[in-house]
Amino acid sequence: MRNLMWVGVLLVVLGVFGLVVQNVKFTETKKVVDLGPLQVNSTEQHNVPIPTIAGIVAVIAGMGIIVASRRQA
Repeated sequence: MRNLMWVGVLLVVLGVFGLVVQNVKFTETKKVVDLGPLQVNSTEQHNVPIPTIAGIVAVIAGMGIIVASRRQA
């Protein structure tokens, strides 16, 4: 049951991270044209929002898993 507790801790940490960081931003580079020595690249910035309810659910589920794993031990 020790592994189940670690899953709960991981869910709590990810849930708190999701509540603190509202958006994850990353940049993607794509090749548009590749003609021998001539290369044209395009960079796009992506913004992935993390819903607040997902963070809350992850924290509550993680706490529930931790409590359940401690009762069984």
